[in-house]
Amino acid sequence: MQKLNVVYEDNHMIVVEKLVNIPSQADKTGDIDMLTIVKQYIKEKYHKPGEVYLGLVHRLDRPVGGVMVFAKTSKAAGRLSEQVRNKQFRKKYLVIVDGKFENRTGTLQDYLLKNERLNTSKVVEEGTKNSKLAVLDYEVLTYKKETDLSLVKVNLHTGRHHQIRVQLANSRT
Repeated sequence: MQKLNVVYEDNHMIVVEKLVNIPSQADKTGDIDMLTIVKQYIKEKYHKPGEVYLGLVHRLDRPVGGVMVFAKTSKAAGRLSEQVRNKQFRKKYLVIVDGKFENRTGTLQDYLLKNERLNTSKVVEEGTKNSKLAVLDYEVLTYKKETDLSLVKVNLHTGRHHQIRVQLANSRT
């Protein structure tokens, strides 16, 4: 079984590190996913027979590494999901971006269109059928000229499919 880095755990929730290229939940590839890894961890650690309840509070895209929060009870899942809906649950992102930004801080507002078949998203013109508004704020923390990489803090106002990568890539072209 996959080794798990537990950041925090109590009776109601567990916070773990998701490594790059591991899906948050099962997908059509059949690759091992975080939901399964954490359920197995709980089952083994607490010697639980049968199925283990674990609520997926939020997701991180497969290519992204970071911290994920899971609910260990249905009551905690409901409360945490409500906090996500009410924007009380704060998610912070640090991303490494190829290239230098023109402005140290900014807000990006784009319309994104998701292609379900290809599992991709792209920036499109406002008014494009089925597109959704995506908004994020960014702050460049550092830029390294020798590697042409920027470390950027991102605050999402919306949670669209592949939003950070799509919007930042579009802003760099």
